[in-house]
Amino acid sequence: MYSYIRGEVAEVSTDSVVIDNNGIGYQIYLPVNDIAKVGPVGETRLIYTYFQVSENGIGLYGFLTKGERELFLMLITVTGVGPKAAMSILSVLSENDLKFAILSEDSKAISAAPGVGPKTAKMVIVTLKDKIDPGFMENAGAAVSAAPGQVMADSERNDAYLALTSLGYDAATALKALDSVEGAAGMDSNRLLKEALKKLAF
Repeated sequence: MYSYIRGEVAEVSTDSVVIDNNGIGYQIYLPVNDIAKVGPVGETRLIYTYFQVSENGIGLYGFLTKGERELFLMLITVTGVGPKAAMSILSVLSENDLKFAILSEDSKAISAAPGVGPKTAKMVIVTLKDKIDPGFMENAGAAVSAAPGQVMADSERNDAYLALTSLGYDAATALKALDSVEGAAGMDSNRLLKEALKKLAF
């Protein structure tokens, strides 16, 4: 019903914002990660939205990117995952990190979201793994460098991933190897690549 809403930020709370559009205030629930990025009260923002109507009530959910909204729509197709659980997942994992977790079958990362148990996390992986294009990693480095607040480790991981796939490893194998490296967050791409290759040697 609503593809997006553009307007002035009128209020910001812990889980939602109110956008004033032509004198009408729309309360929009956002992932926690996005709340801090919305900007101060008075700033004009465009929020991509999903309007949900169910027997449990209605809700307007918002996202700062189309990609994040697409992931949300994919998540709510998973058995046992409703809008609130999907928002919880997107509140603890960025768009790229969630894709990475799904492709590397990292159910632990997904179940870290409040209200999402291990069984549900595994269901997310089983349902969505074939729907995530591993090619997103090729452009992730540029996205990370353009996004303030992102850690350098994401860029290093992307470089290591591209190196592994250039060596002939398929996407799933490369992602699993990288995900299994302990202390990966503090490594540069060369060391991360070496550690991942050690995992693949066994």
